[in-house]
Amino acid sequence: MNDITILVVDDESRMRKIIRDFLVKSGYNIMEAGDGEEALQLFEKNENKIQLILLDVMMPKLDGWSVLRQIRQKSKVPIIMLTARGEEQDELFGFELGVDEYIAKPFSPKILVARVEAILRRTQGAQEQVKSYGGIEIDTEGRTVKVDGKEIELSLREYELLKYLVDNEKIALSRDKILNNVWNYDYYGDSRTIDSHIKKIRHKLGKKGKYIETIRGIGYKFEIKK
Repeated sequence: MNDITILVVDDESRMRKIIRDFLVKSGYNIMEAGDGEEALQLFEKNENKIQLILLDVMMPKLDGWSVLRQIRQKSKVPIIMLTARGEEQDELFGFELGVDEYIAKPFSPKILVARVEAILRRTQGAQEQVKSYGGIEIDTEGRTVKVDGKEIELSLREYELLKYLVDNEKIALSRDKILNNVWNYDYYGDSRTIDSHIKKIRHKLGKKGKYIETIRGIGYKFEIKK
């Protein structure tokens, strides 16, 4: 994994050191920033090298949300938010802005590394393949989605959720099953996280959003309808 570079952004040098030590031990290259402005400068200079960002929320000069917004204007790089706040509303807010993962402090460094590896496996290991589902075209190599030939912007989590739904076309999927397979770890948050993602995906799919059907009392199902 020594060709993978992760940008760690946190104003606490001790926290950066803990994260750096565990990730370096796992074979990753690390870049560090102590505030939001430095993070944006580093990312701008090294956008082609950085494959994942660990981003703190509360920082001087420019907070994590502001950094996230600016990066998402031009990049789909996976971003894990690190925050001392563990409230559901903060988590949902992060997902709305395009966060791929959300970890509340304090956390186990080993669990952090496991989640980093899970995200990188999904982003690095896609097979070269393009499939069409009723006008929705999914390129698993480029991790892009087109609707009637026009590419739409999806966060990593939105992409993976849509991919999981289409891979299980016509199958009613419970929220628990979706969490276990898409989030890929034991998730203790509210299932409304899924509902929030589904709402955004439907909106981005436009008229094709009707393909994602709500199954009352269960969850969701993808089925192509004319």
